[in-house]
Amino acid sequence: MKNRKTINTQVLLVFVILAVVNILSLRFFFRLDFTSDSRYTLSQATKNILKSLDEPVTVTAYFTEDLPPDIAIAKRDFKDLLIEYANISRGKVVYEFVDPNKDTKIEQKAFQSGVRPVMINMREKDEATQKKVFLGAVIQKGDESEVIPFIQPGSAMEYDLSSSIKKLTAKNKPVIGVMQGFGSPSTGAMPQALKLLEVLYDVEPVRIEDSTANLQKYKTIAIIAPKDTIPDIVFSKLDNYLAGGGNLYIALDRVDADLQTARATVINTGLEKWLAGKGLTVEPDLVVDANCGSVGVQQRTGMFNFTTNVKFPYLPIIVTFADHPITTGLEQVIMPFASSIKYTGDTANVFTPIAMTSEKSGTQSVPLYFDINKKWTDTDFPMSKIPVGATLQGKIAGGANASIVLFSDGEFAINGEGQNQKKVSDDNVNLMVNSIDWLSDDTGLIELRTKGVTSRPLDQIEEGKKAFLKWLNFLLPIFLILIYGIIRMQRKRSIRVKRMEPGNLG
Repeated sequence: MKNRKTINTQVLLVFVILAVVNILSLRFFFRLDFTSDSRYTLSQATKNILKSLDEPVTVTAYFTEDLPPDIAIAKRDFKDLLIEYANISRGKVVYEFVDPNKDTKIEQKAFQSGVRPVMINMREKDEATQKKVFLGAVIQKGDESEVIPFIQPGSAMEYDLSSSIKKLTAKNKPVIGVMQGFGSPSTGAMPQALKLLEVLYDVEPVRIEDSTANLQKYKTIAIIAPKDTIPDIVFSKLDNYLAGGGNLYIALDRVDADLQTARATVINTGLEKWLAGKGLTVEPDLVVDANCGSVGVQQRTGMFNFTTNVKFPYLPIIVTFADHPITTGLEQVIMPFASSIKYTGDTANVFTPIAMTSEKSGTQSVPLYFDINKKWTDTDFPMSKIPVGATLQGKIAGGANASIVLFSDGEFAINGEGQNQKKVSDDNVNLMVNSIDWLSDDTGLIELRTKGVTSRPLDQIEEGKKAFLKWLNFLLPIFLILIYGIIRMQRKRSIRVKRMEPGNLG
């Protein structure tokens, strides 16, 4: 009887504790984050944005109910994020979840707001079916709104949400100038980068050679892939801009590579000479890397033509990055036809390589002809960690401190124009936008853009480690069940022995 009374008391106590925890969880929300990149811990940048809100922001999350577990995790993570936003903002962030699939009016409203449904494959009653689902959100402040059309599991949710709130609440945005003319692409040729930049900045084209151009209004000036000769007046104005503490983002093509003619020739615009005067030398060469992309080669067998993908070391895939805010969280960036960068300038200035080739790489002098069918060997890659991206900080052109971010591939984040437009990988775009953020932004949102896994291919993991992880995943659950069974069996045996002892009435 005594044991039964004790058990009842313990059960009641457990229920009381659970009730108290549930009540407290409605008021206080926290979670432990053991991820390597602190994915589930809000950044200081987000906290600053939320604490500075002076009027409510409403988040309407459009999520379909009854999603598959691998998709439903996006809803759970997004809801946890909103709970934290509401708490830290002291109620300024208000949210609601609605299911557009249950009401055609809600579905139409979501669609009109910019949230687009996607089709996913599901299994219902042992049958494969397709279902239209919504995974998006609309953020609104007053009459203004921003939309997150699709929230993907594992994506940078905090960046999407914080940047949307920042865009709605930002006042007097810094201005970024993008140099036009001299063969440079227009701002319309970089829609992916432009979309991210316009969250925090006003981006506008600038003709630097124009006598009416006031460069001092720009927080950063971007010079991207010029092809034609640049007059001296431009470099004189850039020197004055740096002397006043300005910042430059420069993505420079040193080589013109044409796969149609299989030929590479040197580009001379004058920019490379001006940079050399600052100690930044972009060599007239091409880096080659064993870790590289592929090109399609047309082959013919009998009556049939087919395309074979062939490794092409002139398309280096950059996975070696410095521990730097610009490259934090990046996984891999492809930089076609990049050149090597060297620094021979004033040691009082700080030169930092931030993007390098792999351990097996090299350089080839230009001009040259490409041999698609070349059999590459280790002897073709005698070098390692060749810089293709770098920063320079200090008194570069005068008394004030200035900064330059330099890449030796001009078009790694450019989509192209007209019929030649293409989609660029997220990490390529992030590298460009992170660079301009580092030069221009003091909000700290730069660290959020790459918060989330983009690409971690298993072929980069050693075979021994892959085998260990495979067996660990298979055997660990079995081992834990066995341990639990042994402990439970020992406990029952102890209880049985105790009951068999003389004088035990229980």
